[in-house]
Amino acid sequence: MSTIDPTVTPPATGRHSAEAAIIADVTKVTDATGVADVTDVTDVADVADVADVTSAAAGTFDGWPGVPRFGTLPVPLTDAVANVGIDLPFGRVTALHARPEASARGVVLLVPGFTGSKEDFGGFLPLLADLGWDAWSYSQRGQADSAAPAGAENYTLEAFAQDVVAVAELVGSGRPVHLLGHSFGGVVARAAAILAPERFLDVTLLCSGPHGWAGRMEREEAILRERGSAAWWNEDNPHTVGLPDAALTADEAFRRLRMGATSDDQLLGAAAILSDETDSTGELLATGLDTLVAHGVDDPAWPQDWQASMAGLLDARYAIIPEAAHSPQLENPEATADLLDEFWGRDRAHPPVEPQQQ
Repeated sequence: MSTIDPTVTPPATGRHSAEAAIIADVTKVTDATGVADVTDVTDVADVADVADVTSAAAGTFDGWPGVPRFGTLPVPLTDAVANVGIDLPFGRVTALHARPEASARGVVLLVPGFTGSKEDFGGFLPLLADLGWDAWSYSQRGQADSAAPAGAENYTLEAFAQDVVAVAELVGSGRPVHLLGHSFGGVVARAAAILAPERFLDVTLLCSGPHGWAGRMEREEAILRERGSAAWWNEDNPHTVGLPDAALTADEAFRRLRMGATSDDQLLGAAAILSDETDSTGELLATGLDTLVAHGVDDPAWPQDWQASMAGLLDARYAIIPEAAHSPQLENPEATADLLDEFWGRDRAHPPVEPQQQ
């Protein structure tokens, strides 16, 4: 294992607050996978410092530039999942890609939610690939190890939606793709579908409602503005403060690293969107895109009656996934994959496509 110089100041990307950027007495260590170990979320400086060490050895995958894996997942990614970069005008976002062995039935793009990242679908993508789908997820701007432009003006709903449209065009080779958004990612996905419906075959809103509500993120926004994401993590997880990764569960260690690496501007922008009461259901309906609305039977994050009502207004398929809550792709992946496979596969008019190469 090699030692990263703890005195190097990270570039001014807007990724961290002052509290999260305290690095004077911090040592990061990384192995060939780019995994960093930190003893406190306030130790996190910039994941790009770690990524630079291994990016040269990451190679390419089907023409896409390889990038180091981010963190250590509770369930490690298999070799069937490639870690790649997708270059957008503001910088590189990181993505996971799993392709079927034979010709793909279509391309599917999964957008993660608030405080999430592409890794939320890391174990799920191979299930979709096994069903014949060319499956992608990516970390949105400012999330985890994706590029994080500085300034709150870079984290509007329009900016997030434009990214989805751009990524969809690239991974789909200009052809429309199946789009899924999880929670906050669902808000972004619906905005992308309204912005450029020609880029999508259909939309799945997974554990995502028609609009936000005022005051929803008031506490979190106050902490972020005053002290940053590090303080938010530490207040919600006081038992982890000062402990090394080895003393935490694998899930806690990964989520702590991700929280510290995610841009404060991104979190504030997303929180504002989640607090917005604007309902764009009518605009989504006007696109004519087929829609699936689904959530876990125990989903506590968005009122379930709102989701059911939204499905009715959209004339959408509505499904409640058993033995699942707010992350069905993690809690009941097989049932979730089967549901999506049935929805995406309902139209056989589109010819098979080869896995995308850049």
